Amino acid sequence: MYEEAQLYSPVTTDESGEVTVHLAHDHPGANDPAYRARRNEIAAAALKWGPGQAAPEIAYTDDEQNVWRTVCRELDSKHERYAVREYCEAKLAVGLPTDRIPNLDEVSALLEPISGWGYLPAAGLVPLKQFYRSLAGRRFYSTQYVRHPAVPLYTPEPDIIHEVIGHGHLLASPTFGELHQLAGEAAKRLNEDENLKFLSRVFWFSLEFGTVIEDGELRAYGAGILSSYGEIEEFRGMDHRALDLIEMGTADYDITAYQPVLYRADSIQQVVDVVGGFFRKCTDESVAEMRVGAKASIR
Repeated sequence: MYEEAQLYSPVTTDESGEVTVHLAHDHPGANDPAYRARRNEIAAAALKWGPGQAAPEIAYTDDEQNVWRTVCRELDSKHERYAVREYCEAKLAVGLPTDRIPNLDEVSALLEPISGWGYLPAAGLVPLKQFYRSLAGRRFYSTQYVRHPAVPLYTPEPDIIHEVIGHGHLLASPTFGELHQLAGEAAKRLNEDENLKFLSRVFWFSLEFGTVIEDGELRAYGAGILSSYGEIEEFRGMDHRALDLIEMGTADYDITAYQPVLYRADSIQQVVDVVGGFFRKCTDESVAEMRVGAKASIR
């Protein structure tokens, strides 16, 4: 099983300063030299970035722009059908371009007047503490590469489409923007790695892959579903379970496939009460007790 903390495509720098993104052997771009070189180039730009600097401005290729346009076109009607109302309202308010890929500073400029959120560039997946604690200050780390054009409907990694189309609209919404921030504040209270992993799994099964009943229908509020025009058509057929923080915080998951088990809330208010309540109150002591409770239930 892959966990969010694991680097699906680790990024390394050798003694000469050459940056390499290590794609798994079954990655869609593993045997595409041009794509591999492009991933290395974009990762290197992120690694050169420093706090207070402008985000790297990526000159996206025609193929990359076409992937963005394709995803935006395919997701538009699907969001109306499957996404929660607050996500759709935020999408209209932000007004991301659909004909081209915006650079991160442009996205930040659209978000900040609405919700105070902004983006920071990342070469790949960011260490748990760094990623989650940045959320407390309403800053979200994002990659800038684009998924391989052969598989635009889904990516096992968090590319700019996932980070901006999925999370960006959530960050612009009052409810989900606050939940992201509360997760960051919780992460700053947690010092034990195992407790932070528990929090990251609750985040995964809510803000990444959460579902909820709204207006009598099952809808999605998780960024992983809302940024995948393949998975958004499939999520209603998965195994939906009631919100259970202990189960969510200890469940394994595989980032390389559609999520077979999802956790459904009965209302947006229940998401706020249960997930938000956990983020708002959790401590090392309380999370450790929940982990012990999970082990006891297994016995």
